[in-house]
Amino acid sequence: MNTEERKKAKKAEDSIDEPQIAVEDVERAETPEEANPAEADAAEPAATDAAEQAEADAAEPAVDAAAVLEAEVAQLKDQLLRAVAETENLRRRAQREKEDAVRYAPAPLAKALLPVADNLRRALEAIPDDLRSDARAEGLISGLDLTAKELMQAFGKNGIEAIEPMGQKLDPHWHEALFEVPDPTQEVGTVVQVVEVGYRLGDRLLRPARVGVARKPD
Repeated sequence: MNTEERKKAKKAEDSIDEPQIAVEDVERAETPEEANPAEADAAEPAATDAAEQAEADAAEPAVDAAAVLEAEVAQLKDQLLRAVAETENLRRRAQREKEDAVRYAPAPLAKALLPVADNLRRALEAIPDDLRSDARAEGLISGLDLTAKELMQAFGKNGIEAIEPMGQKLDPHWHEALFEVPDPTQEVGTVVQVVEVGYRLGDRLLRPARVGVARKPD
């Protein structure tokens, strides 16, 4: 081999060795973590904190939404309970008003018939004893007496009761005192005279009994 051929062979060997050196340099190059271990260790907790914060931020809207839904459910439940209670109160009130309407339905007619009952009572009380024994007036008196009794029976069938408080203590809910009568034998405030009989329909007053009450003599 002459000198020229040796030079060419040498160049070929050099060109083959250069890439191998480059590869070895790449393999020996350090990563950023290897070059600076302290920075890598500090970056790991920061990354973990960031991930946890991201998860917390994502969970907060879900928690807020659940709280809002619970509040809405509680509000709707309260509204429902109030509506049910109000409906029940309305039902009871309507039932009570219906019962009262049936119970007190005869009141207007009864009030219109009270003067008739008063006149029949006065007519019977005004008949003298000698006339009652007269055969000519017997039919008339019997007719008046029977009419008065039937009227009172009709009142009773409809829950209408007479208030006759003679001898009772004055009750301002059912009696109306028109005057006082000096009477040492009676307790003060006792009814000693009934001017006009009162009437009641159940627990409702149609007309108070008009009376005179006892007082101490002067």
